[in-house]
Amino acid sequence: MENSDFSNHLAALVSQLDEDAVLAQVKIRIDAGEDPLQIIEECNAGMRIVGQKYENGEYFVSGLIMSGEIFREVVELVQPHIIMQAKGRSSGVVLIGTVAGDIHDIGKNMAGMLLSCYGFTVIDLGVDVPPKNFAEKAIEIKPDLIGLSGLITSSFEMMKETITTLREKAAANELSIPIIVGGGMIDEQVCHYVGADYWVKDAMSGVRLCQKLMKK
Repeated sequence: MENSDFSNHLAALVSQLDEDAVLAQVKIRIDAGEDPLQIIEECNAGMRIVGQKYENGEYFVSGLIMSGEIFREVVELVQPHIIMQAKGRSSGVVLIGTVAGDIHDIGKNMAGMLLSCYGFTVIDLGVDVPPKNFAEKAIEIKPDLIGLSGLITSSFEMMKETITTLREKAAANELSIPIIVGGGMIDEQVCHYVGADYWVKDAMSGVRLCQKLMKK
């Protein structure tokens, strides 16, 4: 099987929610010495397909939850190998959390796990986090980056309020910290509306963006 076929096969297995087959293939490829980051990328592609199926009405919320659980198990399998690659390198500190009024944590948790895999120190405030809590923690630890998560459209207003509070507190303390918003409903328009600096739709894109920003 060619590499591209192998890649597409793993993504397809994830999109079919075939937990046993996904984990079996990941274990085989890890034992064969394949790049764990590539495996994560392929599984992330499968996650995107699941998201599309959900939007098309082919999957329900249970499908999203199942795919998130499969992805979490894959990350746990490859994490030790990724950490070995990143050993001795400090990528930066990221403060993350889901804004007030939203209790969804799958995307946030994935982002936290992956950022940790890639050498970032992650401070996770959890879900339903009030604006003042975000601001107080940001002033306390002075992170390199801040990530706000929100899955539902009603969370946009709270994202906006949280970012406004963060900006005010940061300015008062002479800090300037890039703010990233993430979630399946986030786009360029939402990013502009809430006042964020950057936006991402999924956890892997968030990792890539954080890496890019830290290189600056």
